[in-house]
Amino acid sequence: MRTSTVAIALIAPVVQAGLRFGCSSLTIQRLDPVVEPGNKPSAHLHHIIGGNAFNATMEGDVGERGTCTTCEMSQDFSNYWTAVLYFKHPTNGSYHRVPVTNNAALATGTTGGMTIYYTPHDFQTDDIKASPITAFKPGFRMTVGSPTTSSLADANKHIGLRYNCLTTLINRGAEMADFPTKPCAAGIFTVHHFPRCWDGVNLDSPDHQSHMYNTIKHDGFVNSDPCPASHPVRMPQLTYETVWDTTKFNNLWKSGDPQPFVWSFEGSSGYGTHADYMFGWKGDSLQKAMNQSNCFYDGCGSITKQQMSVANKCTVKDQVGENIDGWVSALPGRSA
Repeated sequence: MRTSTVAIALIAPVVQAGLRFGCSSLTIQRLDPVVEPGNKPSAHLHHIIGGNAFNATMEGDVGERGTCTTCEMSQDFSNYWTAVLYFKHPTNGSYHRVPVTNNAALATGTTGGMTIYYTPHDFQTDDIKASPITAFKPGFRMTVGSPTTSSLADANKHIGLRYNCLTTLINRGAEMADFPTKPCAAGIFTVHHFPRCWDGVNLDSPDHQSHMYNTIKHDGFVNSDPCPASHPVRMPQLTYETVWDTTKFNNLWKSGDPQPFVWSFEGSSGYGTHADYMFGWKGDSLQKAMNQSNCFYDGCGSITKQQMSVANKCTVKDQVGENIDGWVSALPGRSA
């Protein structure tokens, strides 16, 4: 989200529609039920938030199976995940996982995690009646971005996948398609905007992306072009924001050294940033929220918020059992 949009989001003008809420971290494991269903472990490490139905294999109505969630919105048992950021030591080549820290303006008690958005349009447009929003369906899943993206030209095609070098949690500065080239005073901010136009038929596709169409041209939080005939159904704009606390490594990043951060899939550039989504809202709770207007971050009159002290008790078992903390000679799943 661009700096100007940050101000809009935090001030929350009178006319607003959509949801903005925090979810604490659920688990950090090598599991990926969308791209690698059934694999224990998956190829690389993921940071996961949301409902406790998360597993190596997930089919059908995830929301009905969940019994707790790390999200503030108590009816959201969806799962959201991204790759994990690591710092590579410039001298000995060892790796250290970068912790996730709280984003600005989240509920008290949120632990790491992400900020999640479901917005019908943008932050200042209230035209829901003119362009109805259809909520995701049980069994729906999708991805955005790809770990195989390796060039700036290809990364620039994904307008909604960006980085910010934080001065503070509020002052984000310019958006970038790649990792920052200097130490960041308050960490590295990542944003993942998903496509918002659906083909109206398929809950998934072989590449986990073709059933959706991306109309974002300039900024993920600004209204985009109409949905095409091939993907005519307008769905909520789903967005993840994550703050990686890179500050503890700033003193190890010496002037003139190359950029030292890598994703858990061993991408030396930031171009391969990507994210996965598995829908899991209870019943029609998300649709009811999307039918409302003049609401933002308050449950839209139909969703109950839970205390984060309750959300933080939600956990899942470690199904892989490997060391992901401290200094390690190789990234999890990769040879030294």
